[in-house]
Amino acid sequence: MRVAGWIMKLTEPFRRSIRNKLILTMIILAVVPIVTITALAAENSRRSMEAEVISTNLSNMKWTGVYLGDQFAQLNNLIYTVLISPHLSEYLANVEESSLSSQFAAQRNIIDTLTNLFYSAGNHVVGVELYLKEYNKLFTINASQSDIASTAGIPAPYKLLFEQNKDFTIAVGGNDNGKFQLIRSINRFENQEKLGGISLEIRWGVLDQTLNLLGRGNDHTVFIASSDGKVLYQPWGVTPSEAILDRVAGTGEAQGYFRGDQAYVFYNTIDPVGLKLVTVIPNSFINQSALATMNFGLIVGAITVVVAILLAVILAWRLATPIVSLARSIQGFGLMKEREVRLSNRVDEIGLLETKLYQMSYRIREHIRTEYVIGLEKKSAELKALQAQINPHFLQNTLQMIGSMLFKNSPAESYGVLRSLSDMFRYIIREPEDLAPLRAELNHLNNYMQIQQQRFAARLSYAIEVDEGATDSLIPKLSLQPIVENAFFHGLEQQSGPWVLEVKVTCEGEDTVITICDNGIGLQPDKLAELRGRLERRSGDLWTHGERIGLSNVASRIQMHFGGKYGIGLDSIQGQGTKVTVTIPLERDGANHA
Repeated sequence: MRVAGWIMKLTEPFRRSIRNKLILTMIILAVVPIVTITALAAENSRRSMEAEVISTNLSNMKWTGVYLGDQFAQLNNLIYTVLISPHLSEYLANVEESSLSSQFAAQRNIIDTLTNLFYSAGNHVVGVELYLKEYNKLFTINASQSDIASTAGIPAPYKLLFEQNKDFTIAVGGNDNGKFQLIRSINRFENQEKLGGISLEIRWGVLDQTLNLLGRGNDHTVFIASSDGKVLYQPWGVTPSEAILDRVAGTGEAQGYFRGDQAYVFYNTIDPVGLKLVTVIPNSFINQSALATMNFGLIVGAITVVVAILLAVILAWRLATPIVSLARSIQGFGLMKEREVRLSNRVDEIGLLETKLYQMSYRIREHIRTEYVIGLEKKSAELKALQAQINPHFLQNTLQMIGSMLFKNSPAESYGVLRSLSDMFRYIIREPEDLAPLRAELNHLNNYMQIQQQRFAARLSYAIEVDEGATDSLIPKLSLQPIVENAFFHGLEQQSGPWVLEVKVTCEGEDTVITICDNGIGLQPDKLAELRGRLERRSGDLWTHGERIGLSNVASRIQMHFGGKYGIGLDSIQGQGTKVTVTIPLERDGANHA
């Protein structure tokens, strides 16, 4: 609850003032793109620096690997000077057949050859060994000794060389990790049988000058690893993780790089010894390298943000000031009655304007509705006056017909016409409700048509088809009989030949549709368009037509009761007839489903 209270206090100035809200919105719209662009520029700078670091280190690794390969090749060449020495060949050929003095001289020659190699190789070569497997002889030359020893077994470095059937290997062991042994086998020329091996004990420092080409960054790590990922020599840097060593061992390419969780790892294979030269550069190095460019971008971005905020505040202030002034001036505007008014959810100036304008529109709608109801009541009074009387021509013609029927027809036929006329009077006068069931309206229409059929028996053909499911629908009284009366007056009475009038009631979805068709003279196209437009506008001159209830009166009453989707449709073809369609809601068992 306390947090919610603080949130309400912080947001209150923006909820109650459109000016503050607009200022905040403009600041966000101005600042967010600038911050986004600045962040993207900084990221692009970092990526550019990343690409440059990758390219530079790949190139450095390539050339450093070449130089290291040359150094190992030179060390190999030192060993080759012994392998091709005639003293070694002579010793191997005659050691068993010579006399002791000859053997001693041959061994002395081997010692001299190894000694010459030791002193000519440089300070980084700290020892030379020659091992002959067949004779179990180990010649050792270093700064402290020059010796020939018989061995009980194969020394460990040479044993590994023989077991793996390699021509050369590099061994690291003992207590001094600053040295390694470069061992090459002595093979018989005829069948390449391994007779022994020659080993140079070398300080790793001989490679430092070349490794310096990779740079000595504070966080850089450079090391030389075996093909299985074991670190052989690491001149500087932190100890690499097991994950990095495993990935180095699994790399199949001669040269490349991969990105670990926290560092970039570059590797290259050193020919001809097959060792891996590896450089590890932490991610922080690239980020720090790009920091200067990023700082410049951030400074420019910050200045731009400040300028954007100032411009946003000025622009928002100028835009919101007229709205605030209008809201303050309309606060006392309460000339219209306020009832049933929807309140706005906003509490700022826009909310005040919304509430007051809704009050105005509500009162205007009420005024329009009042005027409409007054006009409708006026027309309804005219309708009630028409309801109080029967068309005098229709009544006169009906009475004359009844008088003739009394002399010519049976009393039952005359009574049927009188009964129909009586029911029509009763329906018009004694039913005060505005709406009547469609069943009652159809009965009233049938009474009217029974009288007309007696009058025009020789010419008139009348048919009615009713879907019983629609007879409970409600319809304004005197809606169908006026339409049929208009069909006689405007269509059939001016048509020569037989007259046909059909009424059909159907259920269509949630609507009841009543169609009244005649084969009268029809309407001209321009007249049909005019009548349709007047029906849509429901103009006042169509409420009545002479002594008859007009079509627009029927359409207006239907729409007043049921809404704008219901009413009357009119179709006509000149010389063929007219069809009037009445649409009302469908009601079943007294429940309106429309």
